Amino acid sequence: MLKVRLQRTGKRGQAYFRVVVLEHTKKPKGKFLELLGNYDPHKKELKVNMERLNHWVSNGAQASPTVNNLLVNYKYWDKPKVQSWKPKKKEKPAEAPATPVAPQPESQPAA
Repeated sequence: MLKVRLQRTGKRGQAYFRVVVLEHTKKPKGKFLELLGNYDPHKKELKVNMERLNHWVSNGAQASPTVNNLLVNYKYWDKPKVQSWKPKKKEKPAEAPATPVAPQPESQPAA
């Protein structure tokens, strides 16, 4: 299955992303089929070739949830947003078993 997703580039602390089409089993930083655009989170700019994106989507490629939400935010298409991450479940603290505590007899100081 083909996916339209982000590929991180740039150095540490200065992330930039490419919008690429690749097989879903490939590594995210691996070889891609086509470069569709880029995203700069620092300048808040998204540039996408919508003609090519629509071509790939019409041929069966699916946009990742993050790419879908970016395209919706930047008014490239009018699809609904998708939840792109799942919140972690908070573990309830394990309660100690309720065992009655016997009172300790007070010891007499030695005189």
